[in-house]
Amino acid sequence: MSCLVVVVVVVVVVVVVVVVVVVVVVVVVVVVAVVVVVVEVVVVVVVVVVVVVVVVVVVAVVVVVVVVVVVVVVVVVVVVVVVVVVVVVVVVVFVVVLVRVVVVEVVVVVVVVVVVVVVVVVVVVVVVVVVVVVVVVVVVVVVVVVVVVVVVVVVVVVVVVVEVVVVVVVVVVVVVVVVVVVVVVVVVVEAAVVE
Repeated sequence: MSCLVVVVVVVVVVVVVVVVVVVVVVVVVVVVAVVVVVVEVVVVVVVVVVVVVVVVVVVAVVVVVVVVVVVVVVVVVVVVVVVVVVVVVVVVVFVVVLVRVVVVEVVVVVVVVVVVVVVVVVVVVVVVVVVVVVVVVVVVVVVVVVVVVVVVVVVVVVVVVVEVVVVVVVVVVVVVVVVVVVVVVVVVVEAAVVE
């Protein structure tokens, strides 16, 4: 009878141990899941903040570049207009005084060529600046996206590894507990039979 009591006690202890192990495993899994969710939320927030900052900086740079280019173009146009006016006045005076029609035509052609060249140069500079800004923006966005993808992949891999380790540990613990319980029960039963 005492052996039966011992067996019952051993079984109860084993059940309690298994329940405790299962509860601990569940708690660990829940904690890991919560940590993973928090990490993912933090990663997403950081990525959003970085993207917003990059976009704001890029927009600011583009605005500054556009303003500078517009100011330069305006200054160049004003200078060209002033030069043209001065040249025209000089040419008119020269024509009135010396009546040199050929010289007037040559001067006018030269002025027109100079104006066209200046305008073309300004346009080329503006196009180059805009292309450079766009390329820089694209490179920055690509780098940010690559970094975000790498971070997310690393987080996912770490989470999977942690979950696999937790499951393996739980399985090993349960197997060990079951083996110990079986051995104890067998020993107790054999002792009872001998008695």
